[in-house]
Amino acid sequence: MGIKLADCYNTHQFRKLAKARLPGPIFHYIDGAADDEVTYRRNTAAYESCDLVPNVLTGVDTVDLSTTVMGIPIDMPLFLSPTALQRLFHHEGERAVGQAAEAFNTLFGISSLATVGIEEIGESITSPKVFQLYYHKDKALTWDMIDRCKEANFDALALTVDTIVGGNRERDLWTGFTSPPRLTPASLLSFATHPSWTLNYLLREPFALSNLKNHVSEGSNVSISVSDYFSTMLDQTMDWDAAAAVRERWGKAFCLKGIMSVEDARKAVAIGADAIMVSNHGGRQLDGSRAPFDQLAEIIDAVGSDIDVICDGGIQRGTHVLKALSLGAKACSGGRWYLYALAGAGRKGVERALTNMHSELTRDMKLMGAQSLADLGRQNLRFR
Repeated sequence: MGIKLADCYNTHQFRKLAKARLPGPIFHYIDGAADDEVTYRRNTAAYESCDLVPNVLTGVDTVDLSTTVMGIPIDMPLFLSPTALQRLFHHEGERAVGQAAEAFNTLFGISSLATVGIEEIGESITSPKVFQLYYHKDKALTWDMIDRCKEANFDALALTVDTIVGGNRERDLWTGFTSPPRLTPASLLSFATHPSWTLNYLLREPFALSNLKNHVSEGSNVSISVSDYFSTMLDQTMDWDAAAAVRERWGKAFCLKGIMSVEDARKAVAIGADAIMVSNHGGRQLDGSRAPFDQLAEIIDAVGSDIDVICDGGIQRGTHVLKALSLGAKACSGGRWYLYALAGAGRKGVERALTNMHSELTRDMKLMGAQSLADLGRQNLRFR
């Protein structure tokens, strides 16, 4: 008897549910990372090198989890990082994720490679929204996405800066994963033995990359791997001047996603960014790179008074969030922790994942003796 949504109390259990519901190539696209996946594993393991030191007898009856990121108030310090291709994982896709974020009044993002359009998300989701921008060789496409987000009243723009080429995602090579999916002799059995997913994919709204399809056919009508898309469609000459030009055209809250060094964090401040996401793309780009949590302290020490620092990657527990906040992060974000839930049960799954995380954060704050996020600090931490 397989795992059910009611059995899912943590990310590991949501992962088991997703694996049961998805054809192999789709599951391994979510679950996989680059090369030997060392960095992917390290992203979560990094939090275990750090211990929380609680205070007691502080009379914590209620807990305030609210924070402000890039001037945007949200009700919990964890948000749903923008991720691509969501209607491949569940037919509700970005609609489900946005509605779940709305129920918790936290930030959620859609990708340039989203499967629901900018305009629909802008009209239908009232909670804060961030758009993740890939800087394409086709500048008409890049500027068009920025302008559409302004028209749709998105709250923030996050320029991804760590995808100058696609990472070596070997699981995708083994499974033959592409967008849109392409049947191969190796994958045919997996699609055939997951009829619920396959029928939803074949009979519901046709799959497309909604924000790109009017400019490029790759990913919507022409099958391509995500790594090949990055390597062939994105502009490898992107530099700090290009990032500054994006910020200027956007003109609202602006974030750089994929900053990992103090040097780059200082440059982000210099071009007027409002936030940085300390992120290695979930271990999907440069394997062997540092975990975001391991880099967090030195980056916050360098620029934390000048820019909002977001810890992105490896989050699986409320205690992980509290450790990052205690170091000085303004908020945390991640993808897999809610994508497994989306794949397993659509909107209900994402809402349950958020419920679990919210409950963990509230309970763990009480156990820490902290009434608000301002009560957290480095005095709460000891590193092994």
